[in-house]
Amino acid sequence: MTRNKNAYLTGKLLLAMPSMSDPRFHKAVIFICVHDEQGAMGLVVNHDLPHLSFDGLLDQLGIASDIHVNVSLPVMSGGPVESARGFMLHTNDFNQKDTIKIDERFSVTGTLDALADVAAGKGPENMLFILGYAGWSAGQLDQEIQDNAWLVVDPDPEIIFAKDPEIKWEKAVSTLGFDPVMLSGDAGHA
Repeated sequence: MTRNKNAYLTGKLLLAMPSMSDPRFHKAVIFICVHDEQGAMGLVVNHDLPHLSFDGLLDQLGIASDIHVNVSLPVMSGGPVESARGFMLHTNDFNQKDTIKIDERFSVTGTLDALADVAAGKGPENMLFILGYAGWSAGQLDQEIQDNAWLVVDPDPEIIFAKDPEIKWEKAVSTLGFDPVMLSGDAGHA
């Protein structure tokens, strides 16, 4: 069976339903980087690592930053898989040979050279630095959506790159036109 490419969720946001039983995804907003017949990979964009800052990470990696560059970004916890692996989710105004373009607005880069560019003031206009990712095997995400674990919305740079991670879930849910209090975790299968 050939699946319509538009049926895949690459470039979309997943919003965890309030009934999500896995505490690692409580009110998670996940940017889906890849979704195809082999599975899915996404980055949680609203769970920060409170004891780690981007400038602190640069220090740990021995990357000096330009004194005029604002590197006071939080570091996000992107998910439980490979939690030491770093990703920069950013706007398409930044590109390196290893940058993966997700769509016309968003790209992902995961190299030390990218961090050095940001520290030198040559980074993207908007970015998040994220450690780890969320992954799903073939068909797993589709089943979780059928089981009412996730809502799917179009990505909005104002939500993804908002300075306060605490408001991202509510802002994303509000794009659907209803109050998040109205959400139920009960699946409605006929």
